[in-house]
Amino acid sequence: MTYVVPDNPADATPADLDTVAQQLGRLPRGVVGIAARCACGRPLVVRTAPRLPDGTPFPTTYYLTHPKAMAAASTLEQAGVMKEMSARLLEDEDLAAAYLRAHESYLADREALGHVDEIDGISAGGMPTRVKCLHVLMAHALARPGVNPLGEETLKLAEPLWSKDSCVC
Repeated sequence: MTYVVPDNPADATPADLDTVAQQLGRLPRGVVGIAARCACGRPLVVRTAPRLPDGTPFPTTYYLTHPKAMAAASTLEQAGVMKEMSARLLEDEDLAAAYLRAHESYLADREALGHVDEIDGISAGGMPTRVKCLHVLMAHALARPGVNPLGEETLKLAEPLWSKDSCVC
């Protein structure tokens, strides 16, 4: 089984929002769609509006919601993966260029949902110059396969702990 990236992410259904609330342990905010689903159909990643209902600017367009995936990202962060990836961005021009393209893609995806002056040019996860959140990079890679090289790498590193190809809901 493999996870599903919707061709045209539809608005999240009430059942989707209930599932996301259970996954997060709180009510989700600003969800405009499901950007990636588990093989069983449950949400893995939500697509979030660039401005939350209370007016707060929110740069994180792709938000990881699956508890096992979030735990895997946290474990990798605690192991120092972000520091190592950030160092590689300074040494590898090709990687840095690909990561810059991922940043630009992220900005375009968010801009398609609406323009917010306060976060104009700011993506998420530390892009384009550093790695500050593996959760964001995993979410981006799940929602937009092949776009974010460090997100794809994070998914591979997470495989002993969680795999996008196996349902553990």
